[in-house]
Amino acid sequence: MNEDKDNLKDKLTPEEYYVTQNHGTEPAFSGKYDSNKTPGTYHCVVCGSEIFSSKEKYDSGSGWPSFFQPSVETNIETQEDYSAGMLRTEVHCNNCKAHLGHVFPDGPQPTGLRYCINSVSMDFSPAEEE
Repeated sequence: MNEDKDNLKDKLTPEEYYVTQNHGTEPAFSGKYDSNKTPGTYHCVVCGSEIFSSKEKYDSGSGWPSFFQPSVETNIETQEDYSAGMLRTEVHCNNCKAHLGHVFPDGPQPTGLRYCINSVSMDFSPAEEE
């Protein structure tokens, strides 16, 4: 899926568009999901693909929602990013190629990874109560 950029400008907020389409980063500690502890799933704000779950979320203290692994591995892709003058690994939605954030090798076990994700690149769906 590759939505037309003009349609995305109408669909997304300016912040969502900047982060997901221009590889932006929201300010630390500003995102609505950084401290969210509600059980549920996180979806790409552009296409709705499930990307992360509250089961993999943890408080890294970084100021961005952090996960030790995606909930659906095939919905995430990574690529090298040299834009900040250093090598980082950028995280995209595999379906629509939206920029989500970065992954770093300093997370907890079992993966040792920290997926540092912008809140504005995600929508959250609370788990249904049983």
